[in-house]
Amino acid sequence: MVDLVSSDTRSDPTVEASSSAVSWGPIIAGALAVSTLTVILMLVGAGLGLSFISPWSGSNPSPTATAVAAGVWLVIVQWLSSGVGGYLAGRLRTKWVSVHTDEVYFRDTAHGFLAWALATLLVAGVFSSALSSIVGAGVQAASTVASGAAMGASAGAAAGNPATDTLGYYVDQLFRPTDSGAAVVAGNQTQNAAVGEVSRILVASAASGQVSAEDKAYLGRVVASRTGLSQADATKRVDTVLAGIEEAKNKAKAAADKARKASATSALIGALSMIIGAFIASVAATIGGRQRDEEEALFLRG
Repeated sequence: MVDLVSSDTRSDPTVEASSSAVSWGPIIAGALAVSTLTVILMLVGAGLGLSFISPWSGSNPSPTATAVAAGVWLVIVQWLSSGVGGYLAGRLRTKWVSVHTDEVYFRDTAHGFLAWALATLLVAGVFSSALSSIVGAGVQAASTVASGAAMGASAGAAAGNPATDTLGYYVDQLFRPTDSGAAVVAGNQTQNAAVGEVSRILVASAASGQVSAEDKAYLGRVVASRTGLSQADATKRVDTVLAGIEEAKNKAKAAADKARKASATSALIGALSMIIGAFIASVAATIGGRQRDEEEALFLRG
């Protein structure tokens, strides 16, 4: 039976090596290479992206195309930088003696992975603010649309803004004139007071999600008294404005949902690119380590 284990691995199993299997010098060197190349390539990508976007042109690429291009470039950045850094981590380490070939491959793989991990921490420190803004954009947009009306109303109350004072809406209900005609409404309100009360009605309605029939009828009377329109035309104008507000709210929700999906996609592409980078660094380290051992073996034979 052929012995597959080389003779230099037949050492006493009770004797432990005096040095660690981890060579931090090559790992740090590889990590620095990965970090530097990542920063350079990210700047190149940003420059290329900005060169294709112009505020004066209507033929700019669509947001979807821009996101796809950014994702592809992020994968390329991880591929190139991790490959170079992992190769250096494997090529620069010293030769391990009395170690089985499989163990050498494992250690080289580990060295490439550690170089990538250290570089990821370094790059994360540089781009931490940008990463946080990307991940948090969708969450912030969605939460803003969900609670913007209520928070805006409470902030206005705290600041004493009569147009957004929610408590003032309930006070207005106490002193609201009865339906005795436009003259009563006009006689009891100044222009600023009317604008403030209508604003509070709209804010409170936005917070509750609907405009009550009583509020809608009162808005029609106020508009009729201030514009000279007939009651029917004033009510029609109120309906048009409320429809516009609802449309704007729906557009804001759609934009928030789109931002949330874009943030989720960016996060997933970023995670995928990092996994690819870890794999490439590990494989490149095994290639570099094997070439280093082969070169030394050729040198010793020569």
